[in-house]
Amino acid sequence: MEFDALLLLSFGGPEGPDQVRPFLENVTRGRGVPPERLDAVAEHYLHFGGVSPINGINRALITELRAAGDLPVYFGNRNWEPYVEDAVTTMRDNGVRRAAVFTTSAWSGYSSCTQYVEDIARSRQAAGPGAPELVKLRPYFDHPLFVEMFVDAIAAARQTLPAELRGDARLVFTAHSVPVAADRGCGPHLYSRQVAYAAQLVAAAAGYADHDLAWQSRSGPPAVPWLEPDVGDHLTTLASEGNSASTRAVIVCPIGFVADHIEVVWDLDYELRTQAEAAGMAFARARTPNADRRFARLAAGLVDELRCGRPPVRVSGPDQVRGCLASVNGQPCRPPHCVAQESPQGEKG
Repeated sequence: MEFDALLLLSFGGPEGPDQVRPFLENVTRGRGVPPERLDAVAEHYLHFGGVSPINGINRALITELRAAGDLPVYFGNRNWEPYVEDAVTTMRDNGVRRAAVFTTSAWSGYSSCTQYVEDIARSRQAAGPGAPELVKLRPYFDHPLFVEMFVDAIAAARQTLPAELRGDARLVFTAHSVPVAADRGCGPHLYSRQVAYAAQLVAAAAGYADHDLAWQSRSGPPAVPWLEPDVGDHLTTLASEGNSASTRAVIVCPIGFVADHIEVVWDLDYELRTQAEAAGMAFARARTPNADRRFARLAAGLVDELRCGRPPVRVSGPDQVRGCLASVNGQPCRPPHCVAQESPQGEKG
């Protein structure tokens, strides 16, 4: 399978204070999210000047993607400029016939995969006749470079802790929570099992015999069950277990995210760090891949799997979890049984 271009497809984020509320309205349109919830989330962005880090990170990643491969790279978002519909229309005008689509999500699941498939279908419809064929690359949660980047990030975070606490620091992985009903619909429990499996791979490669998995950034009504435990609640539990060395320091690895966007820099670096410090716990947060050169090499490798008909490159573990295959022209790679539910905070990519 040959390609004329690569499309980086992401979530999007505001790049100025006046864009914050319109962006959040785009994210939550049709979902009945109360205005006061949007006001609360808007404050998270305004804390950073109304600018989400996500677009800047993606532009830096594009530079690496161009260096790692031999294809022209386009950039499109679901919820803010540059919109994916405009990107695909430009690709059509430039004569692109078939493009690979690399999304800023490593997982299966509705918001992590199926919704990007829907974005592809919508953007091709918007581009109209002559729209390029778009092939969404497979989820990459078990790719060796994905594991390697998080292993190195954990090691770097560990070095920021006081020397006497590093050896017994508790390793806690986090990912974006989703409604339990949505997680049941994809696989079943495909998203949560993939996250747990990736955490297992990374922890083992990083030399940790034990670790925890928690969830973050839930936003639904209290009556709707979401994946638990919440990472804040889990930190409270760790802090209440006494003064053993294992709970005096924590390394939080946001394995569910590939960029240090708002849900990382606010939910973890600000809120969770503040909670840890109040409990007397040393806190370190592992970085996400961001624009790591290896992340671009990962994307190039996924393209080459299809170009050359190679089997997927994966890290094998004792509880291996499957992932879906590539998706062509917005057609689902499995029946779309997932429940549509998206966070008003929203940057899951």
